[in-house]
Amino acid sequence: QVQLVESGGGLVQPGGSLRLSCAASGTIFSINTMAWYRQGPGKQRELVARVTGGSTNYADSVKGRFTISRDNAKNTVYLQMNSLKPEDTAVYYCNAVAATRPGPFSGYWGQGTQVTVSS
Repeated sequence: QVQLVESGGGLVQPGGSLRLSCAASGTIFSINTMAWYRQGPGKQRELVARVTGGSTNYADSVKGRFTISRDNAKNTVYLQMNSLKPEDTAVYYCNAVAATRPGPFSGYWGQGTQVTVSS
């Protein structure tokens, strides 16, 4: 199994910054994609940013403000969030597509970390 542990959430004022981290551990043979999703109050979970190899993708709502990066040696993914807005308030979830042995990949989720943007 693969465990994902997020950290770095909290309360920040509009215009502020936060950096989320997600470390993967357990029986890891290979990690393909790592990503951040979020779920705001009364909303469905949505993709925020994803990194696969050297390629990144972002939701339109965060382009230019958020940056996803990955440290393969540490099996860790980061999300640098700048110019935060109240509408960024959500529980942020880490996701990894990983294999625990040679063979098929499966998706794994972290427990989520709360980000609140408010004055």
